[in-house]
Amino acid sequence: MVQATPLLLVLFLALGAPSLFAQQCILTGAWKNDLGSNMTIKTIDANGDFNGIYSTAVSASQKMIEDSPLQGSQHLPNRLNYPTFGFTVHWRFSESITVFTGQCFVDKHGKEVLKTMWLLRDHADKLGNNWNAT
Repeated sequence: MVQATPLLLVLFLALGAPSLFAQQCILTGAWKNDLGSNMTIKTIDANGDFNGIYSTAVSASQKMIEDSPLQGSQHLPNRLNYPTFGFTVHWRFSESITVFTGQCFVDKHGKEVLKTMWLLRDHADKLGNNWNAT
């Protein structure tokens, strides 16, 4: 029986380990960033497309902040890498759009972490003001 133990462990790792990774780095659910903004992803379809709501905690707008819709796409995760994703937020309270791109990782404690970069485009009233609108 002692000789069977290593074989069973290897079989578990070979058969069981992929299922441990299968549920990680799926964006569905609620996320909160370091500044207190909240994002909720409702569902992700078979192609990796999703929608949701983004509620920012920071804004340069003088208007009251409103929850804003987002649409995006995620590469579906597999056991060999961490998926990349991107989404666009159409702000309801300002004349701007923000695009986010990033990747999901799993830290050493098993927690999913999203690392993103973003680009905000504000409305420019004329071509000469284009330089400071992004």
